Amino acid sequence: MPGGAPAVRVKAFAKINLTLRVVGVRADGYHELRTTFQSLALHDTLTFTVARGPFQIACDDPACPVDRTNLVWRAADEIWRAAGRRGEPSGVRARIEKRIPLAAGLGGGSSDAAASLRALASLWAVKLGDDDQRRIAAGLGADVPYFLLGGTALGVERGDVLFPSIDWPASWVALLLPNFGVNTVEAYRWFDQQRGSVTAAALRGNDLEAPVAARHPEIGDLVEALRDAGASYGAMSGSGSAVFGLFDDREAAESAAGRLKDATRRAFVTRTLTRAAHQRLGRPVY
Repeated sequence: MPGGAPAVRVKAFAKINLTLRVVGVRADGYHELRTTFQSLALHDTLTFTVARGPFQIACDDPACPVDRTNLVWRAADEIWRAAGRRGEPSGVRARIEKRIPLAAGLGGGSSDAAASLRALASLWAVKLGDDDQRRIAAGLGADVPYFLLGGTALGVERGDVLFPSIDWPASWVALLLPNFGVNTVEAYRWFDQQRGSVTAAALRGNDLEAPVAARHPEIGDLVEALRDAGASYGAMSGSGSAVFGLFDDREAAESAAGRLKDATRRAFVTRTLTRAAHQRLGRPVY
């Protein structure tokens, strides 16, 4: 940055799960998944600035952790070690402009981690092959490797083994965010407790939607409301609490979002991203 300390900025894009099937439990305790990921234009922005002292994180959302539990910190640890450096990461401060809601099933933390891997590898001049980058990403979290790829992709095993798909047709997306989050571990536990029951929500394409909606009926109500508003497809994303509806044009998506938001929920309108757009727009910028 002219006139200031060297810095690199990177965008971290949200995702939705167009489908999410839970097909079993693995020997390592994780659930075996078949899920279709889709990138969205909604994004966080991360800025890494060279500065003296230990690595630090700041965020404009007070609910976002800024300690070692944040995947950005863990990503910094990994790239620091990959650079052959000893001790704790230092000499950089990270700032997260948070736009992806927390605990919503939109992958904000995982996307921030993947963006951090790209940005810090660039800033610290660490050359990582694709395999090494994917390995590090998978160690950070099951969703993280997807955010190195983007676009439309099938995820199997934990969701971290990926098969790029033909990009989903360009769509506008109405996102509805209730004023509660859903813990991912709890969502899968609820699924396990009612495994074998078949409901309309399960048939929609997300196996976690029915058990989550059983505890939070608003989820099912919002999915139905989006369909009634003209969405070609609607579902809960991931483990929730976000629900989405796909629309052919922006006006219809904005109309639905405007009608359905209220004091108990937020609404966003965004669009799908192709893989090429995700990778182009997600490059670190100095």
